[in-house]
Amino acid sequence: MHFTLYTRSYCHLCQGMLDALLALQTPARPFTVDVVDIDAAPALLARFDELVPVLYADLSQPELCHYHLDAARVRQALAAGAVAKS
Repeated sequence: MHFTLYTRSYCHLCQGMLDALLALQTPARPFTVDVVDIDAAPALLARFDELVPVLYADLSQPELCHYHLDAARVRQALAAGAVAKS
């Protein structure tokens, strides 16, 4: 399973979401996270600006959550990812 987290370097909510996301990782449900700083790309800054942090499990699907981690949605995504691998 792979997540993409759009952030800003000075954003305390962003670090909080990353910490909460990583706390959901277990040996049975490992995942990776790409942390993308929106200030490094004008298109991302225009798209997300004050919405960060924003978490995606699949970039072709709607976001899982923004501002604060929605643990239930993340667990659903992890469960769906585990089923897809079976």
